[in-house]
Amino acid sequence: MAGVRLQSYNYIIMESTYMNVTTLLSFFIIIFATTLSNSKSIVKNLPGFPGDLPFTLETGYVGVGGEDEIQFFYYFVESQRDPANDPLLLYLTGGPGTSGLFPFLYQIGPLSIRLDTNGWKNITLELNPNSWTEAANIIFLDLPAGVGFSYATTWEGWRSSDSILTLQTYEFLLKWFVEHPSFLKNPLYISGISYMGLLVPPITLHVYEGNENGRQPQLNIKGYLLISPFTDRFIDANVRVEYAHRLALISDDIYESAKETCHDNYIYPDQDNNLCLYNLQRFDECVNDINFSNILDPPCDDTNPSPDCTAATVITLDAWANEKEVQEALHVREGTIGVWEKTNETIHYNFGKNDTICYSYDVFSTVDDHKQLVTRNCKVLVISGDHDMIIPYVGTEEWIKSLNVPIERPWNPWFVDNQVAGYRTTYGTTGYSLVYATVKGAGHAVSLYKPKEAFDLFNRWLASRTYLAY
Repeated sequence: MAGVRLQSYNYIIMESTYMNVTTLLSFFIIIFATTLSNSKSIVKNLPGFPGDLPFTLETGYVGVGGEDEIQFFYYFVESQRDPANDPLLLYLTGGPGTSGLFPFLYQIGPLSIRLDTNGWKNITLELNPNSWTEAANIIFLDLPAGVGFSYATTWEGWRSSDSILTLQTYEFLLKWFVEHPSFLKNPLYISGISYMGLLVPPITLHVYEGNENGRQPQLNIKGYLLISPFTDRFIDANVRVEYAHRLALISDDIYESAKETCHDNYIYPDQDNNLCLYNLQRFDECVNDINFSNILDPPCDDTNPSPDCTAATVITLDAWANEKEVQEALHVREGTIGVWEKTNETIHYNFGKNDTICYSYDVFSTVDDHKQLVTRNCKVLVISGDHDMIIPYVGTEEWIKSLNVPIERPWNPWFVDNQVAGYRTTYGTTGYSLVYATVKGAGHAVSLYKPKEAFDLFNRWLASRTYLAY
């Protein structure tokens, strides 16, 4: 470690000739504090995978907070193509409360869990041919404290909120880059899925504003990426009625009657409006047995789940991550957590859920954050599965239109293997561009349902220099 740190200091000295003495001094204070609070290790092998890992995996902790009382655990995978020059993604998992180990092993990471006929007691890992690490360096992060392998050393450290977490994530990034200065030149994108739609835009805005205010180190921020993003607590839930009508889950008469009687407010209806309540009851009867994650899939039987059900995924991942040899291989600090769980349900949000003792859902909408980012040199990709009823594409289209960014290229199909893989619209203004793309047949976790198409979309977007070319 001493050699690595010495190289880090040399790099910083060479890159900081333009700094004034005060800025440089404060930067070295950050370095000193980070060195004391952080740890990192290279993972060579993982239980269930035969032989050495054919990619570079680093795990570690970064301390945030005034006394580093919060210890965020991360999984960093170097790009399998050109790590020195490929973009770097910070990838945040939805929930909140879901571990970064989930997308690492089930969605976009370099490995996948495979079950044999004996179920989750015999877990093997195999390479993911559609891993996003084929094109980018990716940091998967457990946050907040109490999620995955992240923990806190004080009672206050266990308590968090949407707004607190955005600041802590920015602090994590600053400290992570101090420990990894060779990646400061790589294009940086903040990314996330589902609930992280309420955190990624303000985190991205913090990075831009930090650069503008001279915060060190300066991060090479280029934009952000969102998958099935929860953006506005009213819009994203309210559009489910319209979405159900578009996908033929409710009839014309149910939709038209509900629209007329509820006045386009299906989330907070007037409790004295009996006609509206009756129409919403008819809506509920039609969709109660629908799998909102993907309306084409049957609901899962949690008591006896098939291997492809969410419940089986949870059982499998929980069993693997709680094995002592797995935690030793990942260099988890012994005794810092109790039982590992894929999702901390005390933090996880459901519509209408009140704040808990350890988490406050205090960001209602990030539409204004998106609007502020329109004024920056910013490259954006937003992806929706067109069979996702958790965050229907209808609401995503609605808030994107509210940004009032001119359309550069109207709705048109995009292709994989000469087949229509989805549809996209390209928006652009000076220094800013946004690609909105649907993935045909995909549900909420797009990469689970359409891994090849999701990777192709991501890879081409990264490679595009201008969105008109894309």
